[in-house]
Amino acid sequence: MFEFTILGQQSSLIEVLGFITGVTGVWLTVRQNILCFPVGIINVALYAIMFSSEGIRLYADSLLQCIYLFLLIYGWIHWKKSRKSFTIPAMTFVSFSTNMILISFLAFISLSFFLQKFTDASLPWLDSALTILSLVAQWMVAKKIITNWVIWIIVNSVYIPLYYYKGLPLTSILYFIFLILAIKGYYEWKKDLSKTNSVA
Repeated sequence: MFEFTILGQQSSLIEVLGFITGVTGVWLTVRQNILCFPVGIINVALYAIMFSSEGIRLYADSLLQCIYLFLLIYGWIHWKKSRKSFTIPAMTFVSFSTNMILISFLAFISLSFFLQKFTDASLPWLDSALTILSLVAQWMVAKKIITNWVIWIIVNSVYIPLYYYKGLPLTSILYFIFLILAIKGYYEWKKDLSKTNSVA
């Protein structure tokens, strides 16, 4: 198996491919390019395999990649329907309802408890918290809600040291790039929103 050393740790071919498709997919999302979805599907498939491997054991993260697959398909369909206008919808900022907060909290507690009790998962509570927040953010991407970038900024900031700690240096670098792209994405989408509102 192809491996090389980066930042003093071993990196595999699957991590390299995940890195390439990850950067490409998020960059395409920032650009509001519909190709972000097929590229994203390849990316999540690679990471689902890697996160569930014996050395990593981030099972919530692996499950997250599988759920991303369905959200990416949903987003692909949703964006394709509005491709003619292809602008960020007017309802771009979303306020979190009590129901959304409650459901997210219950999902976090349930997933954390399950992983801690019934698996050998590494860092089950942190893994679960990041998973739930990532799901909320990915749903917002599919709906083209600008707040997704704020959540990604928070999540990516935590994933950077987590992945380095788990011996995934290239993935740690990837999430640093994701962090920069999330900041860029927020300002790019906000600029487009201002243009849309000024025309309306």
